[in-house]
Amino acid sequence: MAVKMDKAAIREMIARRAEQEIESGFYVNLGIGMPTMVANYIQPEKEVVLQSENGLLGIGRSPYEEEVDPDLINAGKETVTAAPGAAYCDSAESFAMIRGEHIDLAILGGMEVAENGDLANWMIPGKMIKGMGGAMDIVHGSKKVVIIMDHVNKHGDPKILKTCKLPLTGKSVVDRIITDRAVMDVTEAGLVLVEIVEGWSVDEIKASTEAELIISEELMKIHK
Repeated sequence: MAVKMDKAAIREMIARRAEQEIESGFYVNLGIGMPTMVANYIQPEKEVVLQSENGLLGIGRSPYEEEVDPDLINAGKETVTAAPGAAYCDSAESFAMIRGEHIDLAILGGMEVAENGDLANWMIPGKMIKGMGGAMDIVHGSKKVVIIMDHVNKHGDPKILKTCKLPLTGKSVVDRIITDRAVMDVTEAGLVLVEIVEGWSVDEIKASTEAELIISEELMKIHK
């Protein structure tokens, strides 16, 4: 069994691994929650433009205390900084970028992902929500969709399933899943385990994943 890490360390590990999905020249949308942390780990040599659906093109890192501007926020209502050359637009123009397939990569959170790439991440029946947000547009308009999340829920039940139980955000939209235990790719052949976090075994990953896993012949380790 892997050595237990605290929640903050796990989130940082996932965010740092997700940063590796970003290539120089990419336009990237970061979903609310843990995905916003990825902005803090983008390598300085990468020329990347972060897009927020609420109208900021060119998000920077999280602000230091003295830099906080309550009027400068991301889609999750968290304060952010604007990178040099950033531009502001209204929501309609922001969604035109998304629906026009100008976003190279979306990194989003997930409640459930199915082995065929179905995603559920916008609501839990019976719980109050403010609205569906922009996730349904983002998963269909982005060229690549990466989901980052815990491998199991707070009850220890798998979140990577044969079929999603929660209302879907999109069907067959996920390309890659990054969790606190592993990295998996959605392929035509099935869900492929391509990386495993140091300290976890293949058998443990299988036991905590409802979906069938194909083990890559080039399985790699993620070092903490």
